[in-house]
This record gives sequence, C-alpha cells and structure tokens, in this order.
Amino acid sequence: MRYIDTHNHLDFPEFDADRAAVLARSRALGVQRQVLIGVSEDHWDRLWSLACAEDGLHASLGLHPCFLDRHRPEHLTQLRERLARHAGHEKLCAVGEIGLDYYLEQPDKPAQQALFEAQLQLAREFELPALLHVRRAHADVIAMLKRLRVPRGGIVHAFSGSYEEAREYRRLGFFLGLGGAGTWPQAKRMHRMLAQLSLEDTVLETDAPDMAPASHPGQRNSPEFLPALCTELAKLMGVEPEALAEAGYRNSCRLFGWSA
Repeated sequence: MRYIDTHNHLDFPEFDADRAAVLARSRALGVQRQVLIGVSEDHWDRLWSLACAEDGLHASLGLHPCFLDRHRPEHLTQLRERLARHAGHEKLCAVGEIGLDYYLEQPDKPAQQALFEAQLQLAREFELPALLHVRRAHADVIAMLKRLRVPRGGIVHAFSGSYEEAREYRRLGFFLGLGGAGTWPQAKRMHRMLAQLSLEDTVLETDAPDMAPASHPGQRNSPEFLPALCTELAKLMGVEPEALAEAGYRNSCRLFGWSA
C-alpha cells in the first residue's frame, strides 16, 4: 500500500536524533510523501531546508493560532514574501497551519480571527490550499470560509467535528484530516462520525510527534505509524485498509496537484 502523511512536524527537535532513520522506515512502509507544517516564523527556514533536502517531503508555511503571542505584524509580511519567492516551487504545497483555537484559556478571538483571515487571503492570492487548525471554532471557521472562498480548498487537520460540520467543509472544498485521536476507545463521538464518512472525504495524517494512535500509546508519534493508523481508522469506518490508504493517497494528490 502507498500513503501520504498530509500533516506532521518532522522538522521539530524531537526528531533530531533519528530523523534519517524515521524517514527510511517510513518510506519502507510505503509512506511516499509527507507534508511538513509551519507554525511560526522562527522555524520556516529549518522546515524549508529539510523539505528541499529530501525526496517526498513538502512544505506548508503559516502562523499557528496557538502561538499568537510569538507572532508579530511583520511576520505576515514575511510570510507573503516567502510565498511569492517560492511560488510555483514543487516543494511548496499549502498555507498552514492556520485557523482558530477557542479551546485555549481566554483566547483572543478577534486577534485570532484577524490573523486567520489575513492568511486565508494569502491562500487565495497564491492559489494554494489552506491547512486548517480548528478547535471549538467550527462555526466561525465555516462562516469565514463561506465569505472568503479559498479556490483550492484544503484540509481540516485532525477533524473531530460533527458529521454535519464535515458536510459543510466538504461543500467548501476541504478534505477531512484523520489522525490518531479517532483511534482511541473513549472517542465514541468520533467513532460515530467516522462511520458516516465517505472515502472521498478523507486524507490521512499523523501530526507527529503529537497525537499518537491507540496502537502506540505513550510513544512519540511518527510518520512510520501511518500504516497502523490507517488500519485502525479503516476498521472504525467499515472499509478495508487498502481502500482507505488509496483514497487518502488519491485525494491528497488531487488537492496538492501531484501525479497519482
């Protein structure tokens, strides 16, 4: 089987000691492409360098809502400059990780919304998919997407909303990123939602080093866990792992404009 990990942080220090070995094991298990996700200005260089140095790695650049206190107004300008500099480059595949997070203690909603809207405008300007982070904010995210209409759509990372919200995102051109959270036995609400999804709705992700699946409790998550994650999710969705893997691969290629 072949896989694409549409969301991870392989550039994070947690992988510094064995990154090459993780990449080798992942490729041997069929993980052909990985999207490395930018979260703040201070590590875009590191992420871009890693993506350019390795076959099958791609970069998404953005300003994450959870790091609002680290972002500065000039970082938006710098993000636009980088997107312009790398426009058309095979390694640049999206704008993200961007979005809204109302799960945070005392979230600054107006500041988050302004940052999110500005980055959605960049996704529109450079005709790139948007990779979204959404926690307890689906209504506001959906409303903004309806108003701004990102032409290339994108992915709702670590989707854990309702089936009705899933349908709204799909109407707006967004795939649902499925990862480790849905594999845990206590995630009953997610299990009910997963059972209703179509293969045409989904892409696969790990969010490594975070959100390890139930098959690897207490471990650093890794792109090499994607095949096991796919098997667990397929069981919950009532489909064969081969079908879910191939749908995730095909949907990812369609979104990012890669040959399948």
